[in-house]
Amino acid sequence: MSRIAKSPIKLPAGVEVSLSANTIAVKGGLGKLERAQYAGVKVVQDNGALTFAPTNESQEAHAMSGTMRALVAGMVEGVSKGFERKLSLVGVGFKAQAQGARLNLSLGFSHPIVKDMPEGIKVETPTPTEIVIKGVDKQLVGQIAAEVRAFRPPEPYKGKGVRYVDEVVVIKETKKK
Repeated sequence: MSRIAKSPIKLPAGVEVSLSANTIAVKGGLGKLERAQYAGVKVVQDNGALTFAPTNESQEAHAMSGTMRALVAGMVEGVSKGFERKLSLVGVGFKAQAQGARLNLSLGFSHPIVKDMPEGIKVETPTPTEIVIKGVDKQLVGQIAAEVRAFRPPEPYKGKGVRYVDEVVVIKETKKK
C-alpha cells in the first residue's frame, strides 16, 4: 500500500467533509471544493480524520489511494488556510497592476497584457513589481501563476522577466572574443 495513504488527514476546526458514492466535497471558512472520487479507493471519515484504503489489491488502486489522499489533503488545506504564489517582475519598466479580477501587465512589449482571473482567484499587487495570486484550489493557483510567468519567462543572460519569488535564475556568461 502507498505509504502516503497510510497517514490519516486530521480535519481542522471549521472544515466539513461530505462523502458520496462518487464525489468528495470539502467545505471550510474560505470556500468549498469538490473532487470526483476514484472507485478503487475507500474513504472513511471517523473521529475528525479521513483515512484512505484501496478496495482491491491492484497496483493502480494502491497508487490511487495515495494520490487521492494527497489531493484531499490539499483541498482541506485550501479551504482552511488557502494557497498563494508570489511572482516578481525583473526588468526596467516592467510593472503590474491589479484591477478587481484583472491583472494588467506592462512587460516591455508594444502592447499591455491583460489577464482575466477565473472565479475563486484573487490577485494583488503590493508593489508594481510584485504579484500575489491567492485562492483555495492549489492546482488553479499554480496554473494561473504559470500562465502569468509564461508571458515573459526569465531570460538567461540578464535575468529579465516574470519569475517566482523563490526561483533562482542561473545567469549565463556572455560570449568572449
